[in-house]
Amino acid sequence: MNDDTKGKSPYLSRRAFGRTALLTGAAIAAPAILGRAAFAQSADALKDYTSANIDWKREAGAEIMVGGATHPWSNAVTPFIPQFTALTGIKVTTDFRSETEFLTALPIKLASGSTTPDVFMYLAYGQGITAGWLEPLNAYYGNKDLVDLAWYDEQDVLKPAREYPLWRDGERYAFPITAEAQTLYVNKAMLDQKGLATPKTFDEMLKVARALKTSTTAGIAMRAKAAGNATFPLTGFLYSYGGELMKDGRVVYDSPEAVAGIEMFTTMLREAGPIGVSNYDWYEALGDFMQGAAAMTSDTSNFATDISNPTKSKVSAQAQFAGMPTAGDKPSRPNMSCWQAAVNAKSRNKNAAFLFMIWATSKATSLQTSARGLATTRASAWESDGFKKAFGPQAAEAAVLNLKNADADLAKRVRFHPQSPQILNELAVGVSLALSGSESAASAMKKAAAKANAALRT
Repeated sequence: MNDDTKGKSPYLSRRAFGRTALLTGAAIAAPAILGRAAFAQSADALKDYTSANIDWKREAGAEIMVGGATHPWSNAVTPFIPQFTALTGIKVTTDFRSETEFLTALPIKLASGSTTPDVFMYLAYGQGITAGWLEPLNAYYGNKDLVDLAWYDEQDVLKPAREYPLWRDGERYAFPITAEAQTLYVNKAMLDQKGLATPKTFDEMLKVARALKTSTTAGIAMRAKAAGNATFPLTGFLYSYGGELMKDGRVVYDSPEAVAGIEMFTTMLREAGPIGVSNYDWYEALGDFMQGAAAMTSDTSNFATDISNPTKSKVSAQAQFAGMPTAGDKPSRPNMSCWQAAVNAKSRNKNAAFLFMIWATSKATSLQTSARGLATTRASAWESDGFKKAFGPQAAEAAVLNLKNADADLAKRVRFHPQSPQILNELAVGVSLALSGSESAASAMKKAAAKANAALRT
């Protein structure tokens, strides 16, 4: 985005500011961050780890690279990486980029046979497994030098997250690192000024968005760019209207129910969204809401950490967190996701990479990262005082409600498909056409589904 906002609206200046603040706060290369964040690790500080029956020093001297998206997980875990190095003697560098850049570059790198990154955040599970990019992990879990199962306590991992990485043959190829559900965020002060209540249905949400739209404030902002990773909020609309992305191995986002959800999504953004919303990723949507340039947004529950932080958000005091709305008599079906982290099948340091993930997803580390507001996969972390303080009790309540209402199977049908990137990209392109008004939602989705299904046959 062009940083030169001279002559443009105040709204666009705030939008540029929000994106800049988010990216500069998190997208720095790890060696620079670790140089500033490194801290002495006493034996006392490491006792929660050394009590485990794990040979933490077995890979001392190894070097690994961790790759991922600029994301609450990477933000939360990075300050504690010096702790892992002190514990294991393993040196870690990181490569965290904007989500779109990372998800575009990673498959190209893996397909070329690159040995790095050794560990990487991952979404397109089926594609990675089918292509042989992800290291099978069950044998590592059986290695007593690498993991103490009693200490690691998998029963503490939330059930949806624990089951999410299981492939159909029972093999595991990744660690779940977040438990996220789509949440509705509203600026209660703006709603109160108009005498409006937090919407509980999509019709009410559209009405509120229209009522709060002004020349300088969007009624709602959501990611809507024509890229597969931008379909997260849209999909919750589609599911809540009774639609599905895939059924019986075929793409079905052209069904009447799916089209109805897409019509509501695109109508809301076209009539009450910000200027340039068709180019919005989550950075812009979150930035607008935190700067008071949008009255509502809907996206991952992980947004709550930054929204509630008064050093980052101008609306921390007036933000309210809510369940996903309903469509008629249909149940709320927010989108959900577990970002996962996998070990590169070509890595030269697989044991060291596995140790990193055992450390990063352990109870002890999860308590630390959750105190920074990360919605980890650990029940003990969700129940901790540190998490409740950082995330906010109302935000946590809304996230739990939305996780409960979400259907993990609906999400896994696409995420676990070998061609999930193509399926989601066609969806995003079709929605972009509907959002622009150049085609009706029904026409755009019929063409998008046909192209996706044709690709499945090749």
